[in-house]
Amino acid sequence: MISDLVVFGEDWGRHPSSTQHLVKRLVKNRRVLWVNSVGMRRPRFNAKDIGRIAGRVLASRRAGKAKMWPSASAVLIPDGMTQLSPVVVPWPGSRTAFAANGVLLQRQVSQRMLARGIERPVLWTSLPTALPVVGKLGERALVYYCGDDFGALVGVDHEPVLEMEQRLVAKANLVLAASEALAAKFPTHKTLHLPHGADIGLFAAPVARAADLPDGKVAGFYGSISEWIDVDILAATADALPEWTILLIGNVETDVSVLRAKSNIRFLGPRPHAALAGYSQHWTASLLPFRDTPQIRACNPLKLREYLAAGRPIITTDFPALGPYRDLVSVAAGSSHFTDLIRRSADAADRSNARRARVKGETWEARAADIETALELL
Repeated sequence: MISDLVVFGEDWGRHPSSTQHLVKRLVKNRRVLWVNSVGMRRPRFNAKDIGRIAGRVLASRRAGKAKMWPSASAVLIPDGMTQLSPVVVPWPGSRTAFAANGVLLQRQVSQRMLARGIERPVLWTSLPTALPVVGKLGERALVYYCGDDFGALVGVDHEPVLEMEQRLVAKANLVLAASEALAAKFPTHKTLHLPHGADIGLFAAPVARAADLPDGKVAGFYGSISEWIDVDILAATADALPEWTILLIGNVETDVSVLRAKSNIRFLGPRPHAALAGYSQHWTASLLPFRDTPQIRACNPLKLREYLAAGRPIITTDFPALGPYRDLVSVAAGSSHFTDLIRRSADAADRSNARRARVKGETWEARAADIETALELL
């Protein structure tokens, strides 16, 4: 039985998350109502949070209109999907907010379900903060997709969110976990380890070199430049390899003043997901410079498989999700080793075909097919 989906995820279009990649495939067979983020921390009443709240109110008045991925003009909300930006009280841990959100979400989501003719859906949530509305939408089953360790994720009110996660898991019919470390947290009888996929065709098919990719030896990274990036190891690398360019693509969300002071480190800002292969296929080496944190130990980064599909040498710090690919990446034991591995990558034997072959079958389409099979059993 193919059921429609009501999906609680992050704001559609903020970044190409695993949930969005999967739902883009699942929507081909069903109707989907995508509910934008139910906040996981109390607002801080600063300019950023006030702006986001105002944006949420405006978005709720533009229901049904297409929104784009950042800086991308070609990727819109797919056919068959409707999004909702609900007005809620973002206050994890507050009983009053929990009760209010149960009422607010039920009313807003039910109205949109009625408009779309959605009945008895599978309720899918990638956020524990959807808990207040569980059991109130006439859903026939509940799926919890866990892509992050919410006890370690920056920008989350950890204690109340983890408490909601425990209650959510108890109610869930199926738990999907993006890494083995995350899967180990949940009951084995209803948990499926679902590693991330990749747009293999997008990253493996040859594309033209990006016009703003620097000449010469380039070690590159794309993604959120946040607290989990090892700024110190990048600074040391820039000092040790003055003839190289360290290229960083993405939004900057942490203090990188020490990196901006380096003449051979360049920040390009965010680029559309569809444009990233124009960089990763043509720079000298791909970088995964992560700090050793609980969040990273539980992660399964999407860009690892994308880097493999692009084919270039990969220099990385160590983390558990590297397991199936360790023979195809260079794992650094410390800052000086990281630098040495980058230096050696310029003359390394070409193993691009082996890297692409390893992830050939690890597409988002294959992951979505695994989910379809699991949904049929609910």
